[in-house]
Amino acid sequence: MSSSNRTANVEETASAKDQAAPADQHAVAPSVGGEARNAETPAHASRGRKIVGIIFVVALIFAIAWGLHVRAANEASVARSTQAAAVLTVNVMHPLEGSKADDLALPGNVQAFTDTPIYSRTNGYLKKWYFDIGAHVRKGDLLAEIETPEIDQQLDQARAELERMQANANLADVTSNRWQALLAKHAVSQQEADQTRANYIAAQAAVDASRANVRRLEQLQNYERIVAPFDGVITARNTDIGDLIDAGSSSNNPRELFHMDATGELRVYVAVPEVDADAIHDGDSATLTQDSDPSKSIPGTIVRNASAISQSTRTLNVEVDIDNSKDVLRPGAYVFVHFHLPPIGNTVTIPSNALLFREEGLRVGVVRGDHVQLVPVTIGHDFGNSVEITSGLTVADEVILDPSDSLASGMEVHPRIVSVGGQP
Repeated sequence: MSSSNRTANVEETASAKDQAAPADQHAVAPSVGGEARNAETPAHASRGRKIVGIIFVVALIFAIAWGLHVRAANEASVARSTQAAAVLTVNVMHPLEGSKADDLALPGNVQAFTDTPIYSRTNGYLKKWYFDIGAHVRKGDLLAEIETPEIDQQLDQARAELERMQANANLADVTSNRWQALLAKHAVSQQEADQTRANYIAAQAAVDASRANVRRLEQLQNYERIVAPFDGVITARNTDIGDLIDAGSSSNNPRELFHMDATGELRVYVAVPEVDADAIHDGDSATLTQDSDPSKSIPGTIVRNASAISQSTRTLNVEVDIDNSKDVLRPGAYVFVHFHLPPIGNTVTIPSNALLFREEGLRVGVVRGDHVQLVPVTIGHDFGNSVEITSGLTVADEVILDPSDSLASGMEVHPRIVSVGGQP
């Protein structure tokens, strides 16, 4: 082959390569890009791992910090709880103003305003009775009737005697008048006329005496009817039909037929001690209570007192009257009379379990500013479960109830207010 032909072939071959070059380049390009990405992948992975590590470390640090915070908070809470538990909680109450000593309660006996036994004033037999015990009667009501046959016969005899005496007096009057007429004619002497006049006067006196005897027997006959002397209640009946009745004045130990009490108004006698006698005044009010119903208070009024101290009992006898129109009390009942005495000074009352007996004297724990102060006090009256304090406390103080023996001034406490009954 000639050189010109080889040259032409070479040129054709180069031209073909030049034409095929774009296609080859496009074919090679992907392979070059893939190699580049493959080369960049380790770098990206390394950065991701670093970020994850950093996040993990931050989270770990945060978790550790949070755990430390929670632990510190718990420790602080425990410390606060421990500290709070170490502070003593005490029950406190305010003292009550006044004192039970201002209310003087004394026993008394209830009596009917009028208490009367009823006897007979004539002899005989009980014919009938009309009221029994517990009956309320009015003044003048017929209680019983008595048969008096002897009195009836005596009355008949006295009336007959009165008629005889009146007849004698009439005859003496006629005789005296006749003799006076004869004296005017000088037919009789003055002596004879005076004698007849004297006989008339004596006969008239006998009539008067006989008439008085009749009235006496009539009055005794009226006593056959036993009537109520006042409004009241029959509290006893000591007789029955057919009983022999003796007049009250003719027997050393007469039988009491009935017993009556006027219960519309009652009186109570109370022995007030000498130390409180000056505080009792007529017209002051008082209240009464009974053990059967202590919650019920019955008003009364001091109406009078003896104005003298009994030498044997050293007490003042005081009468308290009560309106009993509603039958709230019965005669003979045992009651307590409460006198309201004026208060003495600024006294208060506290429970007995608030007292502390220390070497330096009697003390009471008082909470002021959440701290304890042991206050010296003075007792006036001891009522058992409570005491009267005459100095050292006021109604505004918070008194500690049931204080412990270790209680001391300056201790911090948590006060809890309770009521008088001990409830929060």
